[in-house]
Amino acid sequence: MDKNAPKIAILGAGVIGLTVSKILQDELRNADITIISDEFRENTVSDIAAGIFRPGLSFRGPTQEITKRWIDKSWYFWQDILKTREAEEAGVLSVGCYIFSKENYHVTRNRLIEDIVPIYRAVDKDELKIVSEGWRYGSYFTTVKTGCDRYLPWMQKSFEAKGGKIITGKVESFSSLPKYDLVFNCTGMGAKYLCKDDDLVPIRGQVFKVKAPWLKTAFYGDYDAYIIPGQDGIATLGGVRQYDSYNTQVCKYDAAAIMERCVELLPALKNVEIVGQRVGLRPHRVPVRVESEVVSGLKVVHCYGHGGYGVMCAPGTAMDAVAIGLDQLRSSVRSKI
Repeated sequence: MDKNAPKIAILGAGVIGLTVSKILQDELRNADITIISDEFRENTVSDIAAGIFRPGLSFRGPTQEITKRWIDKSWYFWQDILKTREAEEAGVLSVGCYIFSKENYHVTRNRLIEDIVPIYRAVDKDELKIVSEGWRYGSYFTTVKTGCDRYLPWMQKSFEAKGGKIITGKVESFSSLPKYDLVFNCTGMGAKYLCKDDDLVPIRGQVFKVKAPWLKTAFYGDYDAYIIPGQDGIATLGGVRQYDSYNTQVCKYDAAAIMERCVELLPALKNVEIVGQRVGLRPHRVPVRVESEVVSGLKVVHCYGHGGYGVMCAPGTAMDAVAIGLDQLRSSVRSKI
């Protein structure tokens, strides 16, 4: 490692932090990069997520144009991995998805991705029979799914193989990081306290993990019902979106409601074998924060607040964050000349 190489810290080892690390290493080969986090892999909120590429309207950047750019860049990032031999190890796979509604045709459409996914169409009458009775509207589209139980270890392995370093610890303030030339803040909900950001709010989620090796297609229904297949035959059943809730314990009432909605949507799930239940606090912010700031003389690039869309849209926001960070480094070099 060049002793004059810039020293860079990435705070957070969830899907945002590790995706930033990959893009940064690709762009800046000689940098001395360290990831600092107190949570890794299965202990991150990223690991709970089903990770299907289906952004919702609550995911927003500063402008519509920036939001769409983040989504499009993310889509092609996942497509590039999907084309490689490492796709399975990385947890990235193609999946078909149905979205049904008993009440509203418009909820079966998604203007954010209709122009980029290979297929997005209305269902026919026969497809309405796939699910239980009473569903009046539906769409089918093809997309990708990223399982963070594989993606996070794959990214961490790649990061370390390229000379990246990992430190286990919690950063209480930016002033504790004076030796770094640049810091990427990818701390998710941790940014609420690190940055004193009152605009960052948790949206509580709860899901089942069930054995369903026969399930190859994802299903969405009204009232946040979703059924998403995964690798190794483990599917995710959800869910809830509880705004400003800090409860990290499994709620039996939410569990009963989730299972009832999912079985109503897809009766074949009745008596399915439950592997476990997980709870996570999605870090929600409008807009998602991707911007630079100088804190206590330290150059910081923030990348957090993705809500329930962190897995799918991490790449697009990470690309912008890295571009901002590289501009910061170049400006530092110019100012020293």
